[in-house]
Parts: sequence; structure tokens; C-alpha cells
Amino acid sequence: MSAMATARATQGRPPMGRARIDTDLQQDIEQFLYFEAELLDDRRYRGWYNLLAGDIRYWMPTRSNRLSREMDKEVGAPGEVAHFDEDKASLGVRVRQLETGMHWAEDPPSRTRHLVTNVRVSPSDVEAEWAVRSNFLCYRNRMDTEVDIWAGERTDTLRVNVEHGFTVAARRILLDQNVILSKNLSVFF
Repeated sequence: MSAMATARATQGRPPMGRARIDTDLQQDIEQFLYFEAELLDDRRYRGWYNLLAGDIRYWMPTRSNRLSREMDKEVGAPGEVAHFDEDKASLGVRVRQLETGMHWAEDPPSRTRHLVTNVRVSPSDVEAEWAVRSNFLCYRNRMDTEVDIWAGERTDTLRVNVEHGFTVAARRILLDQNVILSKNLSVFF
């Protein structure tokens, strides 16, 4: 069977092992993620903070190079050292620091561009929540010559919210690089 015939034959069916997701829901979630990126790039941190659930866990585990037989140890586990392991209160402190305009690592402020792609949505075990995986590229330029580029994957739990459409109830940020050469990690992912 040709690739075109296979595509026609499988059209409308979800990929193997995945539940069907309504296209309107997929688009709503993608638009939410794009809006979130816009808030960060426009330095509207309070607006971004308001998209976070009160019980959020914002976590960026460390990553290390491992032999093939030890790939299960490549990513840090919960409770181990992490780049970020924050809740809403600690994220609020970071947002307030940025709002003062006197955050030493962000004065002058960074210019960022968050690109979100390959958004995959799955039902969660909890009603009114969605498991969302996406790839990201975050570009930062600061001062005249400081440039940082981070690439990776985010695994989010999005919760339905009447006011914003969704809130971010959990986020795991997994960078592709294991050694971060940036002077700081003062941006949000």
C-alpha cells in the first residue's frame, strides 16, 4: 500500500495507543500554550503567574550522560537535586523580583522568544485535566553579546479553568543539554 493510501486508510483514527482528542480541544490547548509564551516574551510575568494553579509543581530535573544500559538514570528523579523544583509561592517570589526592575540577573532585562511545537494531548486520570507534552525552544539575548538557547520538552498537566480556559497544574521541563553554559537560569520555561 502506498504512503498516500495508508494515510487515507488511517485518516480519522488516532495513532496507536492514543485516545482520540477533539480537534477543538487540541487547538484550545495549543492557543493557551502560545498565549503563555506571548506573556513571557512580553515580560508580563504577573499575567503568566495568574495562569498557574495554586498547587503547581514547576520542576526542571537535572540530566546526565549515561551508557545505554543506564538510560533509566539519565534524568534526575523527584527528590533529587534539580535546576528548579518550585511551587506557586516560590514562583511568586521570582515574579515579584522581576517586577521590581532591580533583579540583578535581569537588569537590563533579557529579551526572550519562546517557541512551542509538537503539542501532544492525552486524557489524564483526573477529570477536567489534560496531559500535554510539547517541545520548546527558548532563545534569550541579554546585554550586547549574551545569547542562550535552550531546547527540550515540557510535560504539563493542564486543568480546565473557567477564567483562562486552562491553568498549569504541573510542569516538568527537560532540557536536551546536560551541562548548562548560561550565566543564570532567570527565565521561565
